[in-house]
Amino acid sequence: MTYRVVQWATGLLGKESIKGILAHPELELVGCWVHSDDKVGRDVGEICDIGPIGVLATNSLDEICALDADAVVYSPVMASTRDVIQLLESGKNVVTPVGWIYPGDTPGVAALQAACLAGKATLHGTGINPGGITERFPLMLSALCRDITHVRAEEFSDIRNYPTDMVVREVMLFGKDPDTAAKSPMIEILGHGFMQSIDMVCAELGWTLDPEKTSKHEWAVATKDMDTPVGVIEKGTVAAQRFTWQGTVGGEPVMTVRVNWLMGSENLDPPWTLGEQRFEVEFDAVPPVSCTFHGLHPPVIGENPEIGLIPPAEHCVNAIPYVCAAEPGIKTYLDLPLLAGRGVPK
Repeated sequence: MTYRVVQWATGLLGKESIKGILAHPELELVGCWVHSDDKVGRDVGEICDIGPIGVLATNSLDEICALDADAVVYSPVMASTRDVIQLLESGKNVVTPVGWIYPGDTPGVAALQAACLAGKATLHGTGINPGGITERFPLMLSALCRDITHVRAEEFSDIRNYPTDMVVREVMLFGKDPDTAAKSPMIEILGHGFMQSIDMVCAELGWTLDPEKTSKHEWAVATKDMDTPVGVIEKGTVAAQRFTWQGTVGGEPVMTVRVNWLMGSENLDPPWTLGEQRFEVEFDAVPPVSCTFHGLHPPVIGENPEIGLIPPAEHCVNAIPYVCAAEPGIKTYLDLPLLAGRGVPK
């Protein structure tokens, strides 16, 4: 069976999603929504620098909803619950890396669930971190252990591999003064996803968490002006950050999720080090299982930044057949069968 798919947005991740849809033997790209007016009416293949493919871009939600399509890979910079509701009500399954990994009773969930039932569609949140490293893979590895007392999931990324000025400077706070970082809502914004990860893992492992999770935002500043792919990071401004979230039982941490973002490992105060870019999952358990994931980051500083977007894009794309086959509603990893990619001849 071939599933007809729409791509929503054509940023770095969206472009990789389009490539993944075109490569997947069970999927067909039939539409694409774009944010920029200058992309409207253009061939989507030309937007992605892969040559014409016969699909034209639109910025009309109504046109997308009117399409004969089975699923939408929804990957804007910021999610709109209103748009997702309209997509679901139009009968399109939605797979997204920007939220709803394990939403529980968070704001908007009741309306989204109602939209799923009205459109006989499914919503599935996925991604990589959150969306994989912090819930899918810990749950998989937990089956190898007993007497689990703590789970850690941690990211170590060199932000020089992500040369998008607006995101790095305005969203991720690099180059801001420490007072601005201290007052930023970033710890809460990121926490919306990572705390869902903690809730999913701890619920499946059988822990009843304390009502409040803990969070911490730390940073290091540049000790001199730093030339970076997003311009000069001035001395005394934020050049590295660490975010930590923990779920506790009786005040004792049972799961820790941490993100380390560094603009390299030199000229930092305090002098943090990055080491090799990686993701880690570790259990305090019998046996003390740990796993390090390589290959999910760009291998060379400043080159091929899109490589870091392929994993979350493919996690969406490869989920589409399973999501389309699922019953209507919001579905998490706990509700779907094992998801897999597709092989091709060498």
